[in-house]
Amino acid sequence: MTHPLEQIRDEALREIESAPDEQSLEAARVKYLGRSGSISSWGEQMKTLPKEEKPVVGKLLNEVRTAVTAAIETRGQQFQSQKESGALAKIDISLPGTPHELGTLHPLTQMWERSIEIFRRMGFSLADGPDIEDEWHCFDALNTPAEHPARNEQDTFYLPDGRLLRTHTSTVQIRTMQAAPPPIRVIAPGAAYRRDELDATHSPQFHQIEWLYVDENVSVADLKGALEFFMHELFGPGTAVQFRPHYFPFTEPSLEVYVKSKVLKGGERWIEVAGSGVVHPAVFEAVNKARGDNAYDPEKWSGYAFGLGMDRLAMILFDIPDIRFFVQNDLRFLRQFA
Repeated sequence: MTHPLEQIRDEALREIESAPDEQSLEAARVKYLGRSGSISSWGEQMKTLPKEEKPVVGKLLNEVRTAVTAAIETRGQQFQSQKESGALAKIDISLPGTPHELGTLHPLTQMWERSIEIFRRMGFSLADGPDIEDEWHCFDALNTPAEHPARNEQDTFYLPDGRLLRTHTSTVQIRTMQAAPPPIRVIAPGAAYRRDELDATHSPQFHQIEWLYVDENVSVADLKGALEFFMHELFGPGTAVQFRPHYFPFTEPSLEVYVKSKVLKGGERWIEVAGSGVVHPAVFEAVNKARGDNAYDPEKWSGYAFGLGMDRLAMILFDIPDIRFFVQNDLRFLRQFA
C-alpha cells in the first residue's frame, strides 16, 4: 500500500515539473516545504507515531524532502537558463564592442623601475624603512649638528610626540647598518617630506632613491665610476657627468653631480641631479654606538652614498615643466606616458 508521503511526493514532482514560471514554482515550494507545508507537517507528526514506525517513516520523510528539494532546484535552474538565453538572443553581435581604455604606469613609477633595474644589475638590493622617524635616525646618526637649518620646525614636519616625517631616505641607510654588518650594498627608494611651499619645482612630499655601499677600500674613484655608469644607463651613452665639491654633514668629501645629455631639453646645459660623497667616519661611529660593537670600524671600512630625487629626474628626462602634474591625476597629462 502506498504511503501518504509517497503520494505527496508524486503530486509535488508533477506540480513542480509543470510549473509555468518562477512564481508558480515558489508557490509549490511553500505548499510542500514551507513551514506549514504538507511535507514539513509530517515532521511534526513524527512524535505521535508508534515507536516502531518512527525509523521507517523518518527515512521516507528525508527521501521525500530531498527529492522535492532537488526537483525545485532543477526547475529553478531551467528558468534561469531560459532567462539568460533570452537576454543573449537580444544582443546584436554585429555592433562594435564597448572600448576599454588601458592604463599605464605613472611616470614616477616608470622612473622608479628604470632606476631600480640599473641598480640591480650593479648588484644592489632593495631596503626599506618607516616614513615616520625619530631625530636620531634622521639627523644625529647622520652627523647633522643641532643648529643645522634642516632640524628647524620651519623645514621639517614634527609630530606632537617628537617624532618627524623623514626628510630623506638616508634613514634607511642607518637602519640597514644597524641591522647587518658590512659589507653592504643597498638602495633605499621612498617618499620624503619637507616644509616646502607647493609650486612648479617644489613639493612638501617628494621621492628619492639613496644608494649605500660599504666595503674595504671604497674610494671616491668607486663612487664616480658607479655614478657615471648609472647616468649613462639612464640618460644614454653620450651623457657627460661632472662632479663639483659640496658640503653634506654625512659625507666627506662631498660632491654634487651634474649631467649634460643630448636626450635632454637644452642638452648642452649642465643640470644638477644628485648629491653624493664618501661616508663620514662619524656616521660609522654613531652606528657602532647604536649597535654596541665596532662592526663599522672606520679604520677598516669605508663607503660611498648618494641620493637622487625621482621627481626631479622624471621632470628632466620627460621634459615635465611642473611637479604638480604628478599628483593632479589629469588624464591629458598621464596619457602621454602610455
